[in-house]
Amino acid sequence: MLITLVIVTITACKSTNWRTASREPAGIAPKPMVEKQAVIEFYAADAFSWRGWFAVHTWIAIKEQNADKYTVYEVMGWGVDRGRSALREYKTETPDRYWFGAKPEKILSVQGPKAALLIPKIKHAIAQYPWKSEYTLFPGPNSNTFPAWVGLQVPELGLDMPFSALGSGYADTAGED
Repeated sequence: MLITLVIVTITACKSTNWRTASREPAGIAPKPMVEKQAVIEFYAADAFSWRGWFAVHTWIAIKEQNADKYTVYEVMGWGVDRGRSALREYKTETPDRYWFGAKPEKILSVQGPKAALLIPKIKHAIAQYPWKSEYTLFPGPNSNTFPAWVGLQVPELGLDMPFSALGSGYADTAGED
């Protein structure tokens, strides 16, 4: 019985290679060439490898009215130790891509006039994010701290982070030095 448990555990620990893991779109975001209204979306997907048993990775996508692409904002630790910013930004038609093999879920979606009013506030909050050059897996700041912090700065969003968004509580510590 113990041997079976060890084999199952070792097998479960074997993860997909991050280089070959799916980054395909999940098909849950409004297509920017079809949806002309402003769109704000927050996504969460299981973290890569064994971390996904406990935690999610979260990110923000915004599309201004009539824009043909989304701007995606997320925080990642890769390269921070070499001076790269943790806060990443890129343009895409598919902000709902799998997170290295894990299908994302929407945790918030705002569309239309309300989204158009909130996008400038979100952009301002992103510009003020205090941990752009820091990343700590636990307790934070990490990928979940970022959307939680934006949600605190723009309370009209009504963002409710998932329980498994470990590090989101770190956002409450801004200004506590």
